[in-house]
Amino acid sequence: MAEHPATRFGKIYLFPVPLSDGALDAVLPQRNIELIRNISFFVVENIRSARRFLKKCDRSINIDNLTFYTLNEHTPVDEIPSMILPAMQGNDIGLISEAGCPAVADPGADIVALAQRKGVEVVPLVGPSSILMGLMASGFNGQTFAFAGYLPVDQAARTARLKEMERRISKERQTQIFIETPYRNNKLIAELCTALPSSMLLCVASDISGDKQSIVTRPIGEWKKTAYDYSHTPTIFLLFN
Repeated sequence: MAEHPATRFGKIYLFPVPLSDGALDAVLPQRNIELIRNISFFVVENIRSARRFLKKCDRSINIDNLTFYTLNEHTPVDEIPSMILPAMQGNDIGLISEAGCPAVADPGADIVALAQRKGVEVVPLVGPSSILMGLMASGFNGQTFAFAGYLPVDQAARTARLKEMERRISKERQTQIFIETPYRNNKLIAELCTALPSSMLLCVASDISGDKQSIVTRPIGEWKKTAYDYSHTPTIFLLFN
């Protein structure tokens, strides 16, 4: 009987990255570090930050001996197949995002999809996810929820998206989760306070797992009267009622 091709291939390991500065062992298991030491091929969102992460994992890693492929929102689709070739030749590959879990709201999903089609084993590893950690601490419905990424920039489309979120919360009891560019966080909260009912609950989860972590759930009506400053801090927003 012919051997299944997957047994001849390497694996693709999905390595979560800390959401903020701090000790790695506070958010990543030792197994992740041990696996990283034995991988020579990496698909990364940003080479500079990936190199910095690897050195933080183990300063003895010789970065110059590693091969990096860049996969981000600007990567042409026709370049992705070449990134999986090392695995097809029997080498393991590490997938590293900028922060949090790779392939979740992340361009790394494209190479994972290709690996699944090719029969290459995909190994997700334990680590921090701002989406799940924010949801865990919000007090909102964890049975049904949706992550919307960034809201539309166009004001009309943005308003329509918020109205759709409000409908889903009311009709389906579905928690709505989204993000914003950090320097626009304060502006977004002010906009939510204007566009949404005062009784709706807003959770602002900022610097998750970091030294300045703040995860606060309040009705919109209270956020209107609250002093806050989340500018330039990675933050995730959740709505429920």
